[in-house]
Amino acid sequence: MRRHQRDVDVVIHATRDFSERQSHLFVLVAAFLGSRVEEVRGASITAVTDEDVLEAVRALASTYETSSRGVIYDHRPASAIAQRLVTDLKPLFEKVGQAGGSSFDRDAAVVLRRIEQAIEERRRDDPDDRRSFLDLVGRVFSRRAMEEAPGEREADEPRLIVP
Repeated sequence: MRRHQRDVDVVIHATRDFSERQSHLFVLVAAFLGSRVEEVRGASITAVTDEDVLEAVRALASTYETSSRGVIYDHRPASAIAQRLVTDLKPLFEKVGQAGGSSFDRDAAVVLRRIEQAIEERRRDDPDDRRSFLDLVGRVFSRRAMEEAPGEREADEPRLIVP
């Protein structure tokens, strides 16, 4: 229970003062990382670390910050695994931001910078754990965790009470 509370605290802190669109983007990115990081082309789940995710979100945040100022330039992370994460995350952002313009670019950059801060916070809490943030989003936002969420499960169950 204690670890669960810490996980929730990190998520709440990361999403504080978000707009609805920013919250939606955060959940999409976290769910992607929690459920699909093992599917990143050519990389096993043990190969992807918080450092790779940190590089990827930094590069994407820089790209969206640059774009919000009217300049199109793709920033690239140094590692190949981080670049694969960027490549796989971009379609997610493009789909959500189809009609967003520069305001979407700013929102995307804010969300990505907040994820960067959350990763760095987890690294400070446990510097020896190279997958602390990935494990957190895996516990909180994986497809299985989302399917087992009490609110959704209860909504599907019948509400008729028979004496």
